[in-house]
Amino acid sequence: MKLFDEIPAERPATPLLDTLDTPAALRAMSTAQLVQVADELRAYLLYSVGVSGGHFGAGLGVVELTVALHQALETPYDRLVWDVGHQAYPHKILTGRREGMPSIRHYGGLAAFPRRAESEYDTFGVGHSSTSISAALGMALAARARGEKRRSCAVIGDGALTAGMAFEALAHAGHVDANLLVVLNDNEMSISENVGGIASYLARILVSKPYTTMREGGKKVLSHLPGALELARRTEEHMKGMISPATLFEEMGFNYIGPIDGHDLPLLVQTLGNMRDLDGPQFLHVRTRKGRGFLPAEADPIGYHAITKLEKGDEAPPLVPPVPKKKVPKYCNVFGDWLCDMAAADARLLGITPAMREGSDLIRFSREYPERYFDVAIAEQHAVTLAAGMACEGMKPVVAIYSTFLQRGYDQLIHDVAVQDLDVTFAIDRAGLVGEDGPTHHGSLDLAYLRCVPGLVVLAPADEAECRAMLSAAYHYPGPAAVRYPRGSGPGVTIPTHLEPMPIGQAETRRECGAEAGRRVVLLAFGSLNTPAAEVAENLDAGHVNMRSVKPLDREAILAAAAGHDLLVTLEENVVAGGAGSAVNELLAAEGVQVAMLNLGLPDAFVEHGKPAELLAESGLDAAGIEAAIRTRLDA
Repeated sequence: MKLFDEIPAERPATPLLDTLDTPAALRAMSTAQLVQVADELRAYLLYSVGVSGGHFGAGLGVVELTVALHQALETPYDRLVWDVGHQAYPHKILTGRREGMPSIRHYGGLAAFPRRAESEYDTFGVGHSSTSISAALGMALAARARGEKRRSCAVIGDGALTAGMAFEALAHAGHVDANLLVVLNDNEMSISENVGGIASYLARILVSKPYTTMREGGKKVLSHLPGALELARRTEEHMKGMISPATLFEEMGFNYIGPIDGHDLPLLVQTLGNMRDLDGPQFLHVRTRKGRGFLPAEADPIGYHAITKLEKGDEAPPLVPPVPKKKVPKYCNVFGDWLCDMAAADARLLGITPAMREGSDLIRFSREYPERYFDVAIAEQHAVTLAAGMACEGMKPVVAIYSTFLQRGYDQLIHDVAVQDLDVTFAIDRAGLVGEDGPTHHGSLDLAYLRCVPGLVVLAPADEAECRAMLSAAYHYPGPAAVRYPRGSGPGVTIPTHLEPMPIGQAETRRECGAEAGRRVVLLAFGSLNTPAAEVAENLDAGHVNMRSVKPLDREAILAAAAGHDLLVTLEENVVAGGAGSAVNELLAAEGVQVAMLNLGLPDAFVEHGKPAELLAESGLDAAGIEAAIRTRLDA
């Protein structure tokens, strides 16, 4: 295997890889040629991600596995399903998208994750983890129902295997005896270090001190007895069978093979070739190293989970990622600081994250309050109900979770938290358009799915200072409350150090409307769209109200706006259908108030990937788009 210590600044020579328009050619290659393809694939992956930016370490870790899978399976006829998709860049390169890779995650370019509309080789669209086994099992059962001999294979990481959904699918696959191959890519990592009993079990079982002490001590004692060493060897193999991962998966109905070296390409090819035509559920355990082949990423797999693109003139990343320049604090940093400050003030606070310590900025909290920090792994449903249980015992849990990840725990939010009116605070990150990860990660639905839940307070800050004050308000509210804030930085206002809460349900008038008859407009802005609203209000001499609270609404502020203006415009970085604007419409209808309304928000469609500014402009939610929509309505 060729090793790299820097990202190639120029496109590397990849003569054999360049001949592969489809993976079918892999099936006629010698082992030596497959090894050359893998080396060229890793070099091109380093180059292309350096150009585009994006997910990095996971793809490097599965280069050999990707080559072997496409060599062993008759893709796309055989169904290959990748979990999450962080590791699918080599798959994209091998399946006809090599020259398009520099465009990945860019507006109009390739998607960040497998996507059915992009390629017939992308058999299942993904973005959230732990779905691959369920999807591949569904494909296998559909093939059986149609009398087809196609194979189905799911590739899942040990991090994704911590989710309950993966085990539900494993249990079902064993029950229905489907022809399904599950490949466990075990690199002891998700984005952060893996947590949980299963991950720890896989990592520790055969190197545990009691096991090794017993083995070595037993050898010394038995070495003096004739024939005893052979008996000990057989006994050891039997004990391994009782405690190894094979026991777990074979009890679920799978034929378990492994673990094997996931970077030994000849071994992978031989093993997959032997397993592909076996009937019934098959489980292959493969050990890999995240960032394999790129020395800086091997040294720091968390820091190199993803990288930004290299601009011309940039040096390749050093062995340790550079310390970022001091910038305006991001919303997640505001949350991280608030969490530590509130924890110091209230010993009842407990922090929960579903495997997003770095993304939600719980790093400092996890170090300063390790006994009050709970990373539950990729298990959003468990995270929510865990918080509910804590609240039942008088604690004050705070669940730090991305908007789209909370969708996976929605049933628990309703039944386990809201129905029981439990005191749980939800810090909802990545609300609105998040950028290059695309529709699976845009937080475009949370205002709609949250505000319909009885008893749940929903707050949306206009800036960093409001975010801190709203977190305090949600924390002190004696029931379920959520603060939803966007990815990245805000307007850059001064952030207070106190923990004073903001009044819930109280809007703020930021600009009074001008006096022109027949064109009196007021903008009712929620959250992040207060920034463009301020610019539009100046240009149109319109009123501007920062609504702050989605639920409860400030009834008096809305009625006053309706009474004194000719047009009310609601603004939200959320789908219009069922969102904050709909809440305003419902309030006015219930009060019997008739006034012209214009609800602006995200379209009734899944917004594609690109930079947030590009996507806001495309959605008509930048200042220019908002102003144009209002002028069109006024002219009409």
